[in-house]
Amino acid sequence: MNPSCSRCGKIVYPTEKVNCLDKFWHKACFHCEVCKMTLNMKNYKGYDKKPYCNAHYPKQSFTTVADTPENLRLKQQSELQSQVRYKEDFEKNKGKGFSVVTDTPELQRIKKTQDQISNIKYHEEFEKNRMGSIGEERRNSQDDAIPRRPEMQQQPPKQSYQQSSSAYNYNEPAAAPPMRAAPLEPPSGGRRFKAVYDYAAADEDEVSFQDGDIILNVQQIDDGWMYGTVERTGETGMLPANYVEAM
Repeated sequence: MNPSCSRCGKIVYPTEKVNCLDKFWHKACFHCEVCKMTLNMKNYKGYDKKPYCNAHYPKQSFTTVADTPENLRLKQQSELQSQVRYKEDFEKNKGKGFSVVTDTPELQRIKKTQDQISNIKYHEEFEKNRMGSIGEERRNSQDDAIPRRPEMQQQPPKQSYQQSSSAYNYNEPAAAPPMRAAPLEPPSGGRRFKAVYDYAAADEDEVSFQDGDIILNVQQIDDGWMYGTVERTGETGMLPANYVEAM
């Protein structure tokens, strides 16, 4: 059943029907209540379920409320409540030095990321310090592993017989020069040792060798040093005892 027009009361057919402001209108009947200008769905303004144009749209006016004793009491009471709440919040946050921020998901994610970065930096610094201390301990242990060579005792200088004889004005005839003795060779049946570390000679009477070299004709000098010949190079000299092991 076709509805009736809200303005003229006649039947509104679908071809000329306008459905607006919870009512049905003819297209010609949908006009401003003041100037009768025909309106459409784009330029109308509704007020109290009646169409108006932009120029004649009623302006809302606010009524002034009188300051009665009851209104003044309510106003004063609301102001006191606001001051009490403000003081409570101020005392609660006093000394914190920052405002309260709600823990939103984004802030929680940022906080978690910062904590992870701090943990990573802490572990990196810890590993660096630990590796540095381990390397220093190794260097100190290697330096301590090399024994100190025994110091040779200095013999007092021999007094020249010629000087003592000259004190008595006695000239001894020159003696014939002694014959040179053949250099002594180390015994061939000495002990054999094998190098377990590399060693570089630190003095002229020491020998250098590499890990795995065979040391022949080894003679023990003291608890820390030995004397022997490196089979690979043929050099003979002193070597640290804790760098080789018996075969």
